[in-house]
Parts: sequence; structure tokens; C-alpha cells
Amino acid sequence: MALRFFNTYSRELENFEPRDPAGRKVDIYTCGPTVYSRAHIGNFRAYIFEDLLQRHLELRGYKVHRVMNITDVDDKTIRGAREAKIPLRKFTEQFKQAFFEDIETLRIKRPDEFPAATDQRYIDRMIEMIATLISRGLAYQAEDKSVYFRINKFPDYGKLAHFDLTQLQSTDRVKHDEYDKEHIGDFALWKAWDEEDGDVGWESPWGRGRPGWHIECSAMATALLGEQIDIHCGGVDNIFPHHEAEIAQTEGVTGKKFVRYWLHCAHLLVDGQKMSKSLGNFYTLPDVLEKGYTGREIRYTLMRVHYRAPLNFTWEGMEEARQALARIDEWPVRLRETAGDKIDNKNVDVELGQQFEEALDDDLNISAALGFLFESIRETNRAMDRGELDSASANSWLKSWQRVNNVLNLEMEIAELPVEIARLGEARAQARLAKDFRKSDELRDKLNGLGWEARDTKDGQKITRRAGA
Repeated sequence: MALRFFNTYSRELENFEPRDPAGRKVDIYTCGPTVYSRAHIGNFRAYIFEDLLQRHLELRGYKVHRVMNITDVDDKTIRGAREAKIPLRKFTEQFKQAFFEDIETLRIKRPDEFPAATDQRYIDRMIEMIATLISRGLAYQAEDKSVYFRINKFPDYGKLAHFDLTQLQSTDRVKHDEYDKEHIGDFALWKAWDEEDGDVGWESPWGRGRPGWHIECSAMATALLGEQIDIHCGGVDNIFPHHEAEIAQTEGVTGKKFVRYWLHCAHLLVDGQKMSKSLGNFYTLPDVLEKGYTGREIRYTLMRVHYRAPLNFTWEGMEEARQALARIDEWPVRLRETAGDKIDNKNVDVELGQQFEEALDDDLNISAALGFLFESIRETNRAMDRGELDSASANSWLKSWQRVNNVLNLEMEIAELPVEIARLGEARAQARLAKDFRKSDELRDKLNGLGWEARDTKDGQKITRRAGA
């Protein structure tokens, strides 16, 4: 099956064809957090979907260059800094660091770059792009000294969101940027400084001010990835006005198609409502960790439903994730016991890898992919119960699992073990480092007695729950 994705722009499933003539390099831009408070797990559903996308592309042999922006200047960050009575940079830095901690906990691969909107190189790029748009009649400075984009001058405006421009109404999101504009839908490229901005502002040809939210992403994306990119991701709430505006202002500058494939993740729901800070019905990662769950359990919960389908977060769902991961943890342990100490390099055809990967080829159909995984676990466990799985087959299943786990990234790490088990594991690692192999063996036996298996690897050791423990 060809790799294909649902393109929001065309509203169709399309075969994936990267811009790279050799077909191996893929550029991805993903909208990152606005650092005015700690991100909630609804935000992380999108980031985990993007992580799954990158890992699957890499599994299929693509070289991915991914950029995720940090929005550290906008109305919310400025208001937060003003209320906290601290400089903007100091206010946003605490939430940047919290975000980096959270993506580590959720095992999300770090993008190649995390550009911040306030970096001077990107401010300069924004000013340059706005000047170009004004020179082409696509933007204007209004009486309030702010600069706006003329949506009536861009014929394709509205094609991503699939709406008729004449039907545009004054929504809260539009009103937020509404000053003395030519059209209700014209959006701010440069906001003139006012007293509420305090010491936040940059000099420009149009006076002191700050960039609008939309131009920030266009500047950072083109500065780091070029005028055209393969994939742009985000949540469905980014489609309008943010991504619609990105297309208009970027293509208005370059005259080229900005993005080849637009991929958007559906909302995370709580009791049937969108999880959001404005509704107050959200959980941060520490909120869920305090309930006794681990980062990988949260990762599994947020990953297990197709990214375009709404996902309802419940504590029952978290328990289901825990049980599912317990089944996954037990499986490779049993396979290793069946494979024995001797590594058998004989290749045996197993279906898991091909089925799993082909499911993800179909617009990242993770639900089908996990279905194949658990069916494989069920069938091989039955075969091992009957003594019908030989060493070569067990080795092949283990290799297939390792390939699958490169995408899922769900295997238990020592930091997520129960405290006592983690302590024994650390002590064993230190004993091996000191070449005290007698103590190392004693600690291994103690772990075995508690139902855990310590397995030495080239990177140290892996500790997993023993089969049947």
C-alpha cells in the first residue's frame, strides 16, 4: 500500500509524494505551544500524533526535518507577564521549561528546531515579509497604526477552511484583532504598541509594535524550512484563522504553494466537551501523574485513537491503557524465554511488522495497527502455551516487535518502574559498572524473585516484568 494522508486542503486521502526529487527528505512544520501557562494533555494529543507521524516516516526510510515553534509573544503572554509583574522573557521561560519536561515524560522526539517568536532573526524576517506584502498591495497600515492583511486581495483565502468569504461573520477570534479595518476578516500582521504592552515591542517602519500571531509562524517556517514545505500539522482549531492566514501571507510573499499536505488532529474531549483552558475542564501532565499514572500510560491513551477522530478522556480509559501495556510488557519477556540465550539469525516470516506498518501507511491508522499488535500477542501467547513456537520464530517476533516499538516507543524504562524495582535496578547497574558481578547477580536474582527480569543490553540494561508474574 502506498503511504497516504488525509489532506485538509483537498479533503481527500492523497498518496504521499515529498518535494525532494530523490523522494527521501521530508520537511515538517508543527504549531507548538503558546507559553502563557502549562500545556494541557489536549495539546499533547496533537504533539503525540505528530511524533507518531515522524517516527513512521522514519521507519519507512524518510529523513525528517521537523520544526516546532514556540509562541512566546502574543496577547496572552503579555497579559500574563503584566499580571505577574515580571518581564515577558522571564514569564514565558518557566512554561517553556515545563513543556520540555513534559515532552520528555511523554517520550516525544524533540524536533530539530524550537524557534521562538521573540528571537530577533525571526522578528526581522516578519518585518521583511510584511514590507513585501505592503509593496504588493496585500497589506496596509490603518489609522490605528497597525498593519493588516487584505483578504479580499488573496483569491484563495478560505480554501483550507472550506468556507465562503462572503459568509464571514464577526466571531470572537476575529474581533480580537479588530481595529479600524477595511474588511471584518482582515487580520493583523503588525500590532501598534499601546500602554498594555508595557516594555514589549520592536521598532519597525510602521512604528513601535509587535507581530501578529499568524505572521510569526510564516516567518519561522520559511526561515528554517524554505519557501515550500511538505507537511504542516496542528490541531483542528488552528485551521481557521491561523493556518488560513499562514497560507495567505506566505504565498503572498513567495508566489509559491506554501504547503503540500495539511494534517490536523481532532480535539481531546472531557465528558463530551473539548478540553480547553477557557472552559476550565483540562488536565496538565502533572495532574495525571499525581493520580499514579506514568508518562507512557498517558502516551498510549492519547495515541490509541486515530488522530482525526475525537478522543474522550476518562479515568477508565487510563486504566485500560495500564492493562494494555501490561499485556505488551509481558509479551517480549515470554518471547525471550522461548528464544533462549542463543540468538537465532534464521529468518522466519511473521505478519506483525507488515500489517502494522501498512495500517499506519493508511493515514496513520493507529487503531488498526494496534489491533494487529494485540492479535499477534494473543496468537503467539497461545502458541507458546501449547509449546508450538520454536526459537527461530520467537526471535523473528522479537525483531518485529522492536521495529514496531521504534514507532510506538512504549517499552518500559527504568524511570517508570515501581520505586523499589527502580532502586534495585540502579544498584545493579552500579555494581556492573564497578565490575562487582557477584553483587550484580544477587540483585538480578532479587529482581527475579519480585517478578522482574533484568536483561543486559549494549546501552545498559532493560528491566521488564517477567511473564506470568
